Amino acid sequence: MRIALFQPDIPQNTGTILRLCACLDVEAHIIEPAGFPVSDRNFRRAGMDYLESVRLVRHQSWQAFEQWRHDADARLLLLTTAGGQCYLDQKYRADDILLLGRESAGVPNEVHATADARLVIPMAGGLRSLNVAMAAAIVLGEALRQTGDFAPVRPVPTKSESAVGSVNPGSLDLASSNGA
Repeated sequence: MRIALFQPDIPQNTGTILRLCACLDVEAHIIEPAGFPVSDRNFRRAGMDYLESVRLVRHQSWQAFEQWRHDADARLLLLTTAGGQCYLDQKYRADDILLLGRESAGVPNEVHATADARLVIPMAGGLRSLNVAMAAAIVLGEALRQTGDFAPVRPVPTKSESAVGSVNPGSLDLASSNGA
């Protein structure tokens, strides 16, 4: 399972989603251009020290992402308020990509048309949308439940255990694609 963010424009939400990906051992993809630098203070604060543990791939453009996706032979599932199918009715596969659009504008029609499925989270009437990080968590939880791909439960170390002899199990695995 993977999460892809299309040109994210709110650093706090992006940091929160990357933290979610780190905690649930899900690969994250950012489709550039983002509306903020990776060095943004709000992005770093939201991601905290979890950013060092996320598997992150950055794509220089939508076209570069699509080339990578084609080579990976992965389905693209768009989370959208204009979706035609409830996310609970989707049959997820372990290699699916959950795509989230920009907080301010969603995704363009070209991206919408490319998706293999357009999923919606049912909400109370009269409300526009959920926060993008909340939507990611809701749908990712269902996708991982269906595929059985939740990370194994490990005991949480006590304060004294984590301070002595601890090893950072993850690293910032940063790759990129530029369509070449």
